[in-house]
Amino acid sequence: MAGEKITEQSSRYDHLEKMSVHELLTSMNKEDQEVPLAVQRVIPEIEKLIEAIVENMIGGGRLFYIGAGTSGRLGILDASEIPPTYGLPTGVVIGIIAGGWKAITTPVENAEDDEIQGWKDLEAHGVNEKDVVVGVAASGSTPYVIGALRECQKRGIATGSISSNPNAPVSAVADFPVEVIVGPEFVTGSTRMKSGTAQKLVLNMISTTVMIQLGRVEGNRMVNMQLTNDKLVDRGTKMVMEKTGLKDYEQAKRLLLENKSVKNAVIAYSETQAH
Repeated sequence: MAGEKITEQSSRYDHLEKMSVHELLTSMNKEDQEVPLAVQRVIPEIEKLIEAIVENMIGGGRLFYIGAGTSGRLGILDASEIPPTYGLPTGVVIGIIAGGWKAITTPVENAEDDEIQGWKDLEAHGVNEKDVVVGVAASGSTPYVIGALRECQKRGIATGSISSNPNAPVSAVADFPVEVIVGPEFVTGSTRMKSGTAQKLVLNMISTTVMIQLGRVEGNRMVNMQLTNDKLVDRGTKMVMEKTGLKDYEQAKRLLLENKSVKNAVIAYSETQAH
C-alpha cells in the first residue's frame, strides 16, 4: 500500500506573499538544511543500488535514469556530464525524460501519465538484462516511470528508484529503492525544491561513486576528463606536470594534447622514460 504523500503536504510556512525577501531566503535556507540529513539517513540504500550498478557496468552494462519533469531533467543532467568529466563514451550513462527532448525545456502535457511510453523509450535504446534502470520520481507515483520499471522487472533488468515519499508505488517495482524523505516543500507541492535538491545529491553520489569504482579517477583527480575547453586543458596540463615531474608547462601541454587525456599522457611519458 502506498504511504502518505508527504510531497503534497502543506508547507510549514504560510502567507509567503507577505514575507520580506530576507524572510523568504532564510526560511528556504532553513528548509534546505534538512535535505543532506535526509540523504544521510538512506546511505545504506544508496550503497546497495550503487553496488548493483558497478557490478553490471563492469559486465558491460549501462546505467539509465528515467523520469518526468524536474526528475527527468536532473537525470539527463547527470548523464550528460559523464563523458566530459570521466571520459566514458556517450551512451553508457543515459537519461530519458517523459515527452522526449522537447520536455527538457518545455513541459509536455500528460507525458508523465503514459504508463506504456516509458518502456518504449527504454526499448529504443536496446535496454537489456546487463543494464540498470533507475526511476527518478519525487512523488514516487509517476505512471511513466512505474510502467517502465515494471516492464524491466518482468524482463530481469535490474531497477532502482529515487523518490521522496515513504512506501512510494515506484519503490514496489524497484529492486533497490531509495526514499529520501525531505518533508513538505516550502511552496506546497513544488518538488523542484527540496525533493529536487535531494535527487541531485543522490545522483551525484551514484555517478561519482560508480565512476571512481570503475577506475575513472586516480587519487582525487579526473584523469580521464575530455579536453573540451582551455580551462580543462590547463587543469589537465598541471595534472600531467604533477604526476610526471615535468617542469615545462608547454611540454606537458603538448604531451597532454597528443595523448587526449591525463591518464594516457602519464602512461606515454612513463614509457618514454623506461627506454
